[in-house]
Amino acid sequence: MTTGRHEARMWAVQLLYQHEFNDEPMPEALARFWESRKAGPSLRGFTEALVNGVLDQRDALDQDLQRYTEHWDLKRLNAVDRNILRVALFEILHRHDIPPVVSINEAIELAKSFNGDESGRFVNGVLDRIHRDQGRPSRTTLTAVAGRTISPPETKGHEDSPA
Repeated sequence: MTTGRHEARMWAVQLLYQHEFNDEPMPEALARFWESRKAGPSLRGFTEALVNGVLDQRDALDQDLQRYTEHWDLKRLNAVDRNILRVALFEILHRHDIPPVVSINEAIELAKSFNGDESGRFVNGVLDRIHRDQGRPSRTTLTAVAGRTISPPETKGHEDSPA
């Protein structure tokens, strides 16, 4: 059984994936997407907030992700994993009402369900490094933080793979 927000995150990843390969404007894509799904206003709102937030911040999110996937070209990553990472990073940086541990765990579960255990380990490794460098408490929300940014990892040239 999936929770509502888990399903909303899954939908957000699907919409972002679709958007990467189609040039359909997002409002039209959203309207078509919702025609075939039953979702209340809360889940639709959460899904659309994630999708629109990721699209609005995509360049900055991709720059941050590229620093943390230093042995991987972000453009060559599996498109599903790339969008899972974008959604989770958007939540960590911009959705202070969601504890980072929730965003990370959801991303790992999505990666495993879409692409298997290896993908889950990769996503976990990237997001753990980002979260560690953030210094934000794992299990709490931040109610009044503005303009938080992440810095690149200090271990340049690290020999381990990012997984």
